[in-house]
Amino acid sequence: MRAQLALALQQIEFELRALRWWEQPPPDAQALASTQPFCVDTLNFAQWLQWVLLPRMQHLLQQQLPLPERCAVAAMAEMVYQDMAEQTSDLRRALEQLDSLFGTQLN
Repeated sequence: MRAQLALALQQIEFELRALRWWEQPPPDAQALASTQPFCVDTLNFAQWLQWVLLPRMQHLLQQQLPLPERCAVAAMAEMVYQDMAEQTSDLRRALEQLDSLFGTQLN
């Protein structure tokens, strides 16, 4: 199951790159230290995916640490990208796949 999670994370990165939303350099440390859900006060959603979600999940996988019991990022993507539904359909589908993995036994 961890292999499926790794593939789902790769797919999210692929979709962000395909949309040309993959950024360099990273945001400053203060932006990444936000305590708001999805860092809504300092990052846009694509930045949060790239600089917060993906690295944290990859770290958990690499270190064989316990994974969260659930994940619910697809609903946020639906809301954020409601005016870009066609353009973001593949990214939203990748996020739905990620969320669905947490309904299965990953640890």
